[in-house]
Amino acid sequence: MEYNFREIEKKWQQKWIDDGAYKVSNNLDKPKYYVLDMFPYPSGAGLHVGHPLGYIASDIIARYKRLKGFNVLHPMGYDAFGLPAEQYAIEHGVHPAESTAKNIATFRSQLDKIGFSYDWSREVNTSNPKYYKWTQWIFLQLFKSWYNRKTNKTEHIDTLIKIFEEEGNFNHSIPNTQFQIPDYPHVTFTAEAWKSFPEKTQQAILMEYRVAYCGYGEVNWCEALGTVLANDEVVNGVSERGGYPVEKKRLRQWYLRITEYADRLLQGLGTVDFSEAMKDMQSNWIGKSSGAEIDFSISRLTPDPSPRGEGSEDSEILRVADNSEKESGHYFKTTDKTTWKTSKEFGRENRKHSTEAEDLLWQQLRNNQLGSKVRRQHSIRGYIVDFAFLEADLVIEIDGGYHNELEQQSADTARQLYLEQIGYTVIRFTNDEVINQIEDVLQKIKTHIAQAKERQKVSDTAPLLREEKGSGDEAVLRVYTTRPD
Repeated sequence: MEYNFREIEKKWQQKWIDDGAYKVSNNLDKPKYYVLDMFPYPSGAGLHVGHPLGYIASDIIARYKRLKGFNVLHPMGYDAFGLPAEQYAIEHGVHPAESTAKNIATFRSQLDKIGFSYDWSREVNTSNPKYYKWTQWIFLQLFKSWYNRKTNKTEHIDTLIKIFEEEGNFNHSIPNTQFQIPDYPHVTFTAEAWKSFPEKTQQAILMEYRVAYCGYGEVNWCEALGTVLANDEVVNGVSERGGYPVEKKRLRQWYLRITEYADRLLQGLGTVDFSEAMKDMQSNWIGKSSGAEIDFSISRLTPDPSPRGEGSEDSEILRVADNSEKESGHYFKTTDKTTWKTSKEFGRENRKHSTEAEDLLWQQLRNNQLGSKVRRQHSIRGYIVDFAFLEADLVIEIDGGYHNELEQQSADTARQLYLEQIGYTVIRFTNDEVINQIEDVLQKIKTHIAQAKERQKVSDTAPLLREEKGSGDEAVLRVYTTRPD
């Protein structure tokens, strides 16, 4: 006897609908079980074979758990908001709302014919305002929150403001992110300093803590699509959809500070019933590394009448202050373990892509030409400055056009206030000043170095400092490494 699947299956599927066979109630007496499929993009004329391949497996689990007495939530929805649906509408010359609705109807019909046990009363459509108003709500909660490393949980941003007002941020250092602008306010400040910052500076600093934050990063920009693409959406330099050219571009973007949750994510992997291969894949994606801190002996810096070589640009020299300096707070480290890796990489990248003005000034300063060692793109307590005369307590900054933007000016103000608080003089020049008035620029720098020599009782003809090895309490430089060797 031939199986008339069209009539038989249609009859029983309709009965399942009429009886609400797969409708899920909020039954608190049963143990809960959640089976969630990846929502398909309604950006095509119908499902492809890969969709039911995965959906059948999860539907088997959902049915099995129901038979075992679980209250199973097994919904279906459509990821209808974004580039795939938009591009489909453009290619077919229809409005996205129209093409999305039509494709969803086709998808739903195909899913029904397969006979999945979905509760269609809980259907999700991400382009429906009733749905995405909650994604907007969630984003606002993340924007108003920061991750407290002391309590290992997210808290309202108002609690952080209160901490700043009472004790500054010495116990809550600014999180590091790979998207951070090198010279954005990586600052350590007192409660008094926080209260003295203008509103824009305070908001710029708070942005460095928010779970949802706005920052700059290098992205894959597709001009034809008018959007940013993920790495896996770019194939051989063009967009996967449409084959349009893609270029690297530095843009301001919204990000989520998920790296703050690395420890909790890794701990959570130990509690889920996944295969070891899946756990390894997830832990590699989280990407937390383990290593060790090693102390290296370094030299003490003292006045020296004899010249010395400049050394490599990448050399890291730590100034060690005597007790009186330490008591007054006037000492520094070039960096610390929380910012060293990021700062080092940014410094090297900045040197590779220096501006015309930076190159011109570097040629005039290098090799102790002004009687003091200069370091280029150097890290001071998490900041990367354009040029640093550490021994002269002098920082030189060269400002391009983007320093005229209000937000960047706020960041510059916070940066300069902090550097001045720890004893540096900050001199700023514009690109035009360096290029067109180089002699005036050099004279201002020479004047400050001469004043530093006078304070340190150093001869005008001698370089400011040299390394004196040995004597006294041994200074160390602590380095973090992940290498086993």
